[in-house]
Amino acid sequence: MKLTETKYIQNSIPSELKVVIINALDFYPDLADITIEFKLSENIRKSVMQAQPKFSTMFGSRKKRTYVIKISRFFALKGEITPIHMLPKNVLIGWIGHELGHIMDYLNRSNWSMILFGIGYLTSKSFIISAERVADTYAVNHGLGDYILATKDFILHQAGMPEKYIQKINKLYLPPEEIMYLMENKSLKD
Repeated sequence: MKLTETKYIQNSIPSELKVVIINALDFYPDLADITIEFKLSENIRKSVMQAQPKFSTMFGSRKKRTYVIKISRFFALKGEITPIHMLPKNVLIGWIGHELGHIMDYLNRSNWSMILFGIGYLTSKSFIISAERVADTYAVNHGLGDYILATKDFILHQAGMPEKYIQKINKLYLPPEEIMYLMENKSLKD
């Protein structure tokens, strides 16, 4: 099922990223009735994109939660500051697809579980690793495996990132081999 642009008009989608966001959302029909705001940000602490529940909606029903995906307005590509929307389309779809994987993980969590999730994410490296791998797994299981691989290849081999950042990515996220394994298993199940 392909989602239409009109379904997400009520959500905030930056015009320069509209096509890639709609493309990524098309892989997640389960999110069709979920309110997600996409916000360009000047500064996201230690990351390029970040998905989280909107704080003001955390204390009501989980079915009425709103989620926010913050997207850094700029990306340091080979030392040059580049507008995020200038990155390759398949890389952006993979990156946004990963963030949507986080939202899939959040959907079935109670408010208390979300609070514990936030604490774990802020205090435990092993918790972060688990959360990032869960988001990658959701993305692959929703058909975004090739996009996730493209994003990882871009970050690790094309973006000119500092070695310290590359090591961090290698520790936190699924390696390409595991992504390909998940993709193979998914195709066997389909």
